[in-house]
This record gives sequence, C-alpha cells and structure tokens, in this order.
Amino acid sequence: MMLPAIARTAPAAFGDPVEAIDTPALLVELDAFERNLARMAAFAKEKNVRLRPHGKTHKCVAIARAQVEAGAIGLCCQKVSEAEAFVRGGVDDVLVSNEIVTPSKLRRLVALTAKARIGICVDDPQAVDALAVAAVEAAQPIDVYIELDVGGRRCGIERVEDGLRLMDRIAGSAQLRLAGIQAYQGSAQHKRRPTERQAAIDLAVRRTVMLREALTKHGAGKLIVTGAGTGTFYLEAASGVFDEIQPGSYIFMDRDYGMNEWAAELPPFENSLFLLATVMSRRASHAVVDAGHKSHGIDSGMPAVAGRPDLSYDQPSDEHGQIFPASPEAVLPALGERLRLIPGHCDPTVNLHDWLVGIRDGKVEALWPVEARGAFS
Repeated sequence: MMLPAIARTAPAAFGDPVEAIDTPALLVELDAFERNLARMAAFAKEKNVRLRPHGKTHKCVAIARAQVEAGAIGLCCQKVSEAEAFVRGGVDDVLVSNEIVTPSKLRRLVALTAKARIGICVDDPQAVDALAVAAVEAAQPIDVYIELDVGGRRCGIERVEDGLRLMDRIAGSAQLRLAGIQAYQGSAQHKRRPTERQAAIDLAVRRTVMLREALTKHGAGKLIVTGAGTGTFYLEAASGVFDEIQPGSYIFMDRDYGMNEWAAELPPFENSLFLLATVMSRRASHAVVDAGHKSHGIDSGMPAVAGRPDLSYDQPSDEHGQIFPASPEAVLPALGERLRLIPGHCDPTVNLHDWLVGIRDGKVEALWPVEARGAFS
C-alpha cells in the first residue's frame, strides 16, 4: 500500500515577523528580488533579445509566472520533471535545454505538448530517432535545438557536419521542427575577469556563426540562437548572433557570482536569497548554527555571512555550521541570534528546500512552494 506524501509545513505564516520564522529557512528579500526581475526584463527589451530565464535556479511556479509577466517568452529547465512542474503551473513555453534519451522520459515530455510549446536539445542522431518515435503522439510539433559545444566541453556537437546530419534526421519526422541552436558556454559564467568572459564568448560566437551559416545553406529556415547565463548574458546580447538569453541566477545571485568583476555599465543585480540560521551553541572560539550542508549547496564554496564581514562560515556537517571570527575585533554572535547566510551557489541550495519565504519590511509577505524540488528525472 502506498502511503500519502507528507505535506511539509511552511517555516512561517503570512504576516509573521522575520524573528518568528523557523530555521533554517530560505528568505527572499522581495524588494531586491523585484529589482533584479525588472532589470533583466528591461535589459532584454532594450537589446531586443528574447528572455527565457532558467527555471533550474528557483524551481518555483510563482517565480516562473512573475518572470513571464515581466516579459519572458517562457522558461528553460534541465529536466522533464521540472518542465512538468512549470507546465502544470501554467507556463506555456518550455525548453528543456538538455539532452533526453530515455524513452519513458521522452513520452512524458511529449505529453506536455497538449498544454505547452515544448523544446528540447539534441546532439546525437540516435537521440533524434528516439525523440521521433515518441513524438508520434505529440499534440503539436516539438521544437528541436541542435546543441553546439561552444567551449564548455560537456554536451553538444563539435563539428559542423554533425549538425548537418542532425538537421537531416530532424527533417525526417513531421512532428519535429528544427527551431535553432543551443549555444550555452557554462564554463564562462564564473570566469572572474570581464576580459576572460569576453574571450570565451567571442569563441562561442564564432563557432555558432559557422554552424548557423552551414545549416542555412543546407536549407534551414529561421533559426533561433539561444544560450547565455547570468555571468555573460550581456556579451551574447551584444554579439548580434544570439536571439535569446537564458540567465537564471540573476533573480537571487549568490556568493560565487559576487566574486565576478562586473563592468559599471551592466545592470546591478543584488543578493536577494538568504539562508536564515540560528546560533544553537557557542564557545569562546566559535559559534554553531543550525544550517549544515543539508540546507545549502557548498559545491561553489562556503556561504558569506551577510552584513558581517568580520565573521566566516566553515566546517559544515549535516546539520551544523561553524561561525568563526574573521578579524581580531570580531564579536561572535550570541546564543539564539539569527544570521543571514549568502549561499555559495543558489541553484542547489533552493533544491534543498520546500519553501521560499518572501519578506518585506521585516515581515513575511509571500510563501512560495518549490514545486520542482528534487525533480531530477
């Protein structure tokens, strides 16, 4: 007998003061979040590029809807299960910016075409064949993007001739439509110096132009070039080659993105996501908070302590994190004191939580479920 799913209780109630929020909890400072949302939407409009934010950052239907209402043409995500959550929530244009080859997953993806425009990336003829088999049941044609390796050395074709073969394979199915090129340079996003990011995207643009020209000469119609992230979106937008950008972390930002050098003329994105933690134990040498690596991602390094550069977070275990003085003058926080941590990496941090708690003027204004939490399939 299958037991019903456990409904996770929200860490706060509407109108609660921040002091009443149970910890550890993910806070979203709504003023900063809304400024981030508006700035990216305004940038895309000014540069005349389509904005397709990456849903893997927030995995949250309420945020997806806010992005679409602000001008995004839809969302992208990495997993079919994420796409399912967004389509159930009313998003009607979703690109899975990833390769999917398992027949069961492809059938689920195809089922979404009854409610939304669906896109997917391919980089192998066998993947196109598997998609074509599943797409026989599609309610409308599926947009297929040929993924190009533009320097990240992860997924994507490496040779132009491979793209031409994929184009011919896609044309063999009435339910598949060659929509464009996926050209995301993931490894460029956290290159610290602007000149390093510029060099990486210059190479990506050159490779993308070569493929697009070859596909066009081979008979392709209008192709959408899509890609870019929070670290480089302004470079792809300025290239004249990219039609669409896919930033995700801009709505929250994190400590790792904060280490990038940014040009003064770029939109200023702010930290809006914080992990609220409570000091649960204290010694002369350090304090201990109730937020270990089960509550925030540390793959990109430790979090920063917001507003307290004199303190550092280190030595996390499952449910504990230790706070140390970072300067001789530092005063450790008291037992029961709350600290806001700026996560090292926002995406995996959000995936560990059931709720995002939106706060404004010291009170809880929004409680957003993270519907696609744990959506790995």
